[in-house]
This record gives sequence, C-alpha cells and structure tokens, in this order.
Amino acid sequence: MLRTLLDRLTRNASVAIPDPLWNSTLASLPFLAQLGPSERIRLRALAAQLLADKEMAGAAELDLTAAMQVSIAVQACLPVLNLGLEWYRGWKSIVVYPSEFLVPRSVTDEDGIVHEYVEPISGEAWDRGPLVLSWEDAQHTSNAAGAAYSVVIHEFVHKIDQLNGDADGVPPFSALHKQLTGDHWQRVLQESLNRFTAELELIGAELPPGLDPESDEVDHYYARLPFDPYAAQDEAEFFAVSSEAFFVAPVRLQRAFPDWYALLAQFFVQDPLATRK
Repeated sequence: MLRTLLDRLTRNASVAIPDPLWNSTLASLPFLAQLGPSERIRLRALAAQLLADKEMAGAAELDLTAAMQVSIAVQACLPVLNLGLEWYRGWKSIVVYPSEFLVPRSVTDEDGIVHEYVEPISGEAWDRGPLVLSWEDAQHTSNAAGAAYSVVIHEFVHKIDQLNGDADGVPPFSALHKQLTGDHWQRVLQESLNRFTAELELIGAELPPGLDPESDEVDHYYARLPFDPYAAQDEAEFFAVSSEAFFVAPVRLQRAFPDWYALLAQFFVQDPLATRK
C-alpha cells in the first residue's frame, strides 16, 4: 500500500516538520553541520514545501515513514537552498524502494545485436517523469571506498540537469548565474572529467593481475579518489557525482578540482567551505 507523509491529503503550500523530527534528521546527516542557523531555517522551509509539492510514495511494500520522507526532502533541497524549488519543476513523483531495485536495460553491440539485461540500481531520475530512490542507499553518506555519497543529491542534480534537455552535465543558467557561460562550464567540465578518467586508468594499471575490479578488494585502491569512480561514465554523471562531493565532502573535491569546485559554488550559489556565521 502506498503512503504519503502522515497519510496526508492536503493542498497546503508546506508541511509542518515537528522539532524532534527536524533535529533527528539533522543529526543523521552530518554534512548539514556546515550550515549556519539562517541556512538551516531556509532548508527546513524548503523541505516542508517540497513535501507538499511532490508526491512521495513507497514501493515494494515499503512503509514510508515521516522520518524517511523528511530525510529525503532535506537532502533534496540542499542543492537548491539558494536557487529555489522552481529548479525541480516539471515533474511530481518520488518513488522509494526499500533497497536497490531492478531496471530492464538494452544495449546494441558493434555488430548490431541487442543485448537485454536487468540492472540493480540505487536511484534513477526519469526525464519528465518520477525520481526513484533506494531508501537503504539514501541513508549512506559514503560509499564502500569511503568517498562522498548521497544518492538523493545525485538524482535531484540529474533533475536540474534535465531542465534544458537530456542530462549532459551542463545545467541551465538563470539570472543568478551572470558570471557563468556555457563555453567556460563545458571546458572546465571536460578538463576535470579527463583528469578524473586518467586517474582511474592509473589506478586500474596498479590493480594486481586477476583481481576482480568489481570486488570489495579493490576499494582501498580507489580510496584516494575525491568521489565515486562512477563519475567517469560521462559528463552528466560527473556533474551529479561531483555534486554529491560538493555538499558531503567539499574539502576533498576542492583540493582535487579547484576550478570545478569554484564553478559548482557559482552554480549552486553557495560555498560549503565558506566560513559560517
């Protein structure tokens, strides 16, 4: 049975988040400690608005509690803290599975043969459709190798990326982004992605022969990376994965890719490393 926050049916502009639930949510997400008091107030208000605006439902018999929904809403609103909820326009539903869910895929090889398979994933943002999450993964703030991780931030950044078409790592700019240009963004994005891919290739060359690259044994080899190796998939994934690091572990990201970090700070109109008052 699908449930929404407190089984509510409301047309209100926002949903009240009780103090105990708000405080426990902050405690469960340590990267929110970098926010100042005024930022936390705005984040709480945005999360309340998102809970009223979006339809959040549990799937596969998940009992979607108020605590789960508030945790997801708070993480989702962090990227738009200074942008506004209009950056999540054009879609309505958030579907939450208990853990990884299976998605059918198909690829065509060089010979034109179509291969169909089922892929277990932790999140997916459908273009002009729902956003799907794994609750088990939504609770984690680091991956197996210890790198920054937030599947919620990741998928919501994809939604931002999709506002001007297919996700390609180049989001739309608004009046808030007067210093940003598409050409500069694409240049720094591509340079950063190329550097990250080169680092992955060096790590791959270090792996002992016969070691399964998908096994847990390789995690310590990738621990020196500032974020998950999945970022090397393409520009869209680099934008989404590095955005996770921007909010969850900004120091490592800034040290590894200072120019890219600076662009993300300009785009999100916030700097997690700035001194908080």
